Amino acid sequence: MADAYDVLIIGGGPGGYVAAIRSAQLGFKTAVVEREHLGGICLNWGCIPTKALLRSAEVFHYMQHPDAYGLTAEKVGFNMAAVVKRSRGVSAQLNGGVGYLMKKNKVDVIWGEASITKPGEVKVVPPKKSVQGPPAPAPKGALGEGTYSAKNIIVSTGARPRVLPGIEPDKKLVWTYFEAMVPDAMPKSLLVVGSGAIGIEFASFYRTMGAEVTVVEVLPQILPVEDEEIAAHARKRFEQQGIRILTGAKVTKLDKGANDVTATVELEGGKTETIKVDRVISAVGVVGNIENLGLEALGVKTECGCIVTDGTGRTNIKGIYAIGDVAGPPMLAHKAEHEGVICVEGIKGMPVHSMDKAKIPGCTYCQPQVASVGLTEKKAKEQGRKVRIGRFPFNANGKAIALGEPEGLVKTIFDEKTGELIGAHLVGAEVTELIQGFVIAMNLETTEEELMHAVFPHPTLSEMMHESVLDAYGRVIHT
Repeated sequence: MADAYDVLIIGGGPGGYVAAIRSAQLGFKTAVVEREHLGGICLNWGCIPTKALLRSAEVFHYMQHPDAYGLTAEKVGFNMAAVVKRSRGVSAQLNGGVGYLMKKNKVDVIWGEASITKPGEVKVVPPKKSVQGPPAPAPKGALGEGTYSAKNIIVSTGARPRVLPGIEPDKKLVWTYFEAMVPDAMPKSLLVVGSGAIGIEFASFYRTMGAEVTVVEVLPQILPVEDEEIAAHARKRFEQQGIRILTGAKVTKLDKGANDVTATVELEGGKTETIKVDRVISAVGVVGNIENLGLEALGVKTECGCIVTDGTGRTNIKGIYAIGDVAGPPMLAHKAEHEGVICVEGIKGMPVHSMDKAKIPGCTYCQPQVASVGLTEKKAKEQGRKVRIGRFPFNANGKAIALGEPEGLVKTIFDEKTGELIGAHLVGAEVTELIQGFVIAMNLETTEEELMHAVFPHPTLSEMMHESVLDAYGRVIHT
């Protein structure tokens, strides 16, 4: 039996490594078991590298339209290999940073695949493979194969792309986000199945880089978790950019050629259409990595492919906890990080409470960006709430016009009776940076009066947040 730990975490993604750092801060002897890359999917194959790709696309977009800013540019182009290389370099830099944080906080890194053999005991074997091929090399100084004991075991194994029958990824013609992030060459045409954050971000990236893009969504609305009005605005912008969007539709068949795919799509109303493309991206969601961990034999309760917890990370088996994607939606890195802190502080005996999932922001880094927190207008009304709605358009904001980004909308939702801010929804330039202001306001239980009295700097995009609040109460100034 190897060294005993107070806390052992299976998975070194955002939830796992943050939980490890907080555990070490609280004086626990801590270890993280990881089989692929420290930083998990988010840092290595998700949140971070996709933002690097999207930044390249954003710069390319501006280079293609220099006249809008009184500039000239000639022979504008891109090198896809260099774009991908930059993205991978950003991930590698941050991956090394997580390793440094583990060492700084005296957290042991155990390299391999883990399973829980019994409460308090974890068996680690050499990793069989990485998500993109052979096993990743172990970090310098990492421990390895063996049996480890721990008073508390936290499962933070994340999630993987969901696979639907008939559109199984093959890494060549049908991609998941893994392959979409590292294309060998730029496809001329692309079909994206699913219009959630992952699907829309890749649709936005590839369209900006010149591909003909079609998005198929089975639901009647793209970005299904977003407010209907915001999603409709985003759809209009995407279509203006040349993205073809088919809602209420589903892919029923893929016929693969030597270097292309013909998709059969069932449209709304029952008609069918065939679409021939170079590549297909399957972006139909993710599922928790709960297999091969020993959970079933231990009797750990799972539901809909995720581990059931009490809201503070505890499962139905004493000493076993779960956080992050594997513990259920929303499957977001920032949610995982906060769950990790809550879980470890609960183990320490500190007063904790379940995270309020209604106050977790969501961001989609397409062009235009989309960001939201709290209830949509539809959900608020379904709950029987009487609401006051405020709106403010980007084309009435001086900073947005100066930036050359006059298309967008800020929408705020208040409880009519109490003045409580219960939802905020934004579409437009840099709204993923603005949403935090509304998140803080909601966590502080801020009312409309306090927001109206706040002084926002001029000229900034954030002034639109203030104006949308004023609009909800008939006091808007600039429209």
